[in-house]
Amino acid sequence: MKRFELFLILIVNSIFAQEKITLWPKGQMPNSKGLQLKTEEKDGRIVQIKEPELFAFSPPKEDRKPMAVIIIPGGGYYKLTYDLNGFQIAKWFNTLGISAFVLNYRLPISLDVKQREIAPLQDIQAAIKYIRKNATQYGISPEQIGVIGTSAGGHLAASVSNIPTDYTELKVDWTSIPTIPNFAILVSPVIDLGEFAHVGSRNSLLGENASQEKISEYSMQNRVTDKTPPTLLIHAQNDKTVSVMNSLLYYQAMTKNKVKGALFIFPEGEHKIGITNKSELTDQWKKLCSDWLKTLFQPK
Repeated sequence: MKRFELFLILIVNSIFAQEKITLWPKGQMPNSKGLQLKTEEKDGRIVQIKEPELFAFSPPKEDRKPMAVIIIPGGGYYKLTYDLNGFQIAKWFNTLGISAFVLNYRLPISLDVKQREIAPLQDIQAAIKYIRKNATQYGISPEQIGVIGTSAGGHLAASVSNIPTDYTELKVDWTSIPTIPNFAILVSPVIDLGEFAHVGSRNSLLGENASQEKISEYSMQNRVTDKTPPTLLIHAQNDKTVSVMNSLLYYQAMTKNKVKGALFIFPEGEHKIGITNKSELTDQWKKLCSDWLKTLFQPK
């Protein structure tokens, strides 16, 4: 019986095989004071990270599509919900034949960062570069790399979709690799840091005394242009943590700039839209997402 149980465990692990990748070459992580921090967890959430890491989840080669997605966990920019809004979502993408990478990024409140607001952005930009550079190794296309972010992770996904400046400081053959993703999926995203802000996210990212200019700069509805990649927005009308106005403002900016995409607002779901949902209607976001992804990269 024990041998059979071990066999099942091996099967499960092989289905959702994951690879841990150190994101920055040793000594090349920008925006660092060089402090030796330890990764710390509290209640299943990372509250301090030693260094950014990518976790690769690959579907079987026979089912693998050229598309890949980087998953950016939320947590208000002061913690990382890496399992619930990271690993579990990665496993779901694998069932669609889509390669998935979970990014555990530096928190802007970290004692090690010099400039808090660009640290998470540097990490997601470096992740996009790494995956594009190593696309052949993973059996994917460098032209079909997207991001999905939940809550504050949605803000980071929107940021990397709209901020063209390369903050990675990576040199030589890395400089020509673009940092803007090919598509984005934003689930219950933090977008506005002004009137409709999730105050905890804003304070963690910009500090409690941020100027109005800085608040406007990092309110992502203000950064959308015609270069913003196709974007899918998912939100719940009864979300009391991050107002649905965040998604509405972003979609309005997308429409104004003729950015392709879709917006789905569910009456229920609160700030808990994920792999498991209390409402059958809200749970449909996964099918809508899967169907929307099929519309991308079709031959013209």
